[in-house]
Amino acid sequence: MSQYDVIVIGSGIGGLVTATQLAVKGIKVLVLESYVIPGGSAGFFEREGYHFDVGASMIFGFGDKGTTNLLTRALAAVNQKIETIPDPVQIHYHLPNNLNLKVHRDYDKFLQELYAYFPEEKKGIKGFYDECWQVFNCLNSMDLLSLEEIRYLTRVFFQHPLSCLGLLKYLPVNVGDVARKHIKNPDLLKFIDMECYCWSVVPADLTPMINAGMVFSDRHYGGINYPKGGVSKIAETLVEGFIKAGGEIQYQARVTEILVQGNQAKGVKLADGKEYFAHRIVSNATRWDTFDKLIDKHKTPRKEVKWQKNYRQSPSFLSLHLGVEAKVLSDNFECHHILLENWNNLEAEQGTIFVSIPTLLDPSLAPEGYHIIHGFTPSSMEYWENLSPSQYEYKKEEAAGRLIERLEAIFPGLDAGLDYMEIGTPRTHRRFLNRVNGSYGPIPARKLNGLLSMPFNRTAIKNLYCVGDSTFPGQGLNAVAFSGFSCAHRIAVDLGY
Repeated sequence: MSQYDVIVIGSGIGGLVTATQLAVKGIKVLVLESYVIPGGSAGFFEREGYHFDVGASMIFGFGDKGTTNLLTRALAAVNQKIETIPDPVQIHYHLPNNLNLKVHRDYDKFLQELYAYFPEEKKGIKGFYDECWQVFNCLNSMDLLSLEEIRYLTRVFFQHPLSCLGLLKYLPVNVGDVARKHIKNPDLLKFIDMECYCWSVVPADLTPMINAGMVFSDRHYGGINYPKGGVSKIAETLVEGFIKAGGEIQYQARVTEILVQGNQAKGVKLADGKEYFAHRIVSNATRWDTFDKLIDKHKTPRKEVKWQKNYRQSPSFLSLHLGVEAKVLSDNFECHHILLENWNNLEAEQGTIFVSIPTLLDPSLAPEGYHIIHGFTPSSMEYWENLSPSQYEYKKEEAAGRLIERLEAIFPGLDAGLDYMEIGTPRTHRRFLNRVNGSYGPIPARKLNGLLSMPFNRTAIKNLYCVGDSTFPGQGLNAVAFSGFSCAHRIAVDLGY
């Protein structure tokens, strides 16, 4: 038996931010990670000289001003820093009806490009994105900690009353409602859908305005900044600071059960039978994995059952990790692209294609004379189940061939320039990331009131907390970092710190 103040299940970014924030306060924290490296979806793997990010390379939160630069702040809390490379363009869109535009870091440059496509909507475009800035400015004026802690809320309200009232106004609102208030052109509204879909995996009507305000503004304020050495450097550096602050992390430590006694979480049990106990337990697993697998289903709180009716699992991804000859890319290519040929396929199986080319920012990730292209598209687990090994391999190759054929529209000569290819499916994500059905995270099952239905960190089981993309404010590295700050703050107060 081992006793800790806090046990964190999983070393995704949300879990690591929680752990580091607590460790620097002198709280005894143990992180249990089932895999051999930290980071979860922000991890990496290496093949034949290529260093591949597991997920996308579009990273928010590394700015040097304001309060929304949560990754910078999380690292600084444990006296760590990462060298980053600024990206001048967030996304290069390749969309239906020849809508081919770039979201420049320079805000005015982005607006001018959008005005050129929709000159009659100039006022509406400005009005919509101005409202996004209103939300962001409110967020960026205050420390982002636990909204469950009344003393924090009281302090923030007295310090920033207008910002708090501004956020309250937008808390129950979705992006689609705001967009239609300003914009009439159907193609422009579809573009706003894609602006949301590229990070929330749902169109504007289902995307909370609070989240959009953060994303649509911070890309111009703090910017997109790639960590030198790969996205995995974020988790690795957080772990380094965590250990220096007195924290403990164990790898290949798969939690199979959260020990609950009398509706109170007491500890965890590992696959090898070991048990660890703590005053507080934090799950960085999805809520489905937490309450359907790690806890006796008979003990699942009604609140969680209700949440699962409001939210469903988003699809996973079909991923192609490609090593390509440098000649495939011209000198003026952008790091991130989105390709969609037909608006009707926005949410379809393998419809929208996302592309990251991190070696355009950090060439050290690939052998000299080569680049990495990570292409990925939403794909459901159902599409890949009930297949024999040979059927599975054939279906992977077939799907990869279709994606490469479509990507040739952006990267002519891609197929001929291939040097290496690794294909990942939802089954791959489920196996290595320990996520239910390989899901990207929760998405609304129907239209909800903004973020009002998204749960915070505390759960109905005493001393059990959740952190990560299944908690407020949702998906994305900066969002789960926010969740980690919030969770750590709530636990520290509960422990009397």
